[in-house]
Amino acid sequence: MIAPAMGMNKIFRSRWAALLWAAGVIWTAYDVAEASVPPRHSTAAAPHAQPTDATGAAVSDEDMKVLRGLIDGN
Repeated sequence: MIAPAMGMNKIFRSRWAALLWAAGVIWTAYDVAEASVPPRHSTAAAPHAQPTDATGAAVSDEDMKVLRGLIDGN
């Protein structure tokens, strides 16, 4: 048998302690799930806009050629 985690058997002796523990679990799950949601942008980029990388730096045509070469294995 696996030993209960630190004080797990004492948590559920009190209904209020169990409710606080459950609220903490739900809060943690909500924070983790909310962190993975991509940000919503209110305006779409114009079709002629310069593409950018993840850092926001502009990507040149030469960068795209290098990337395409890496993808194709050249």
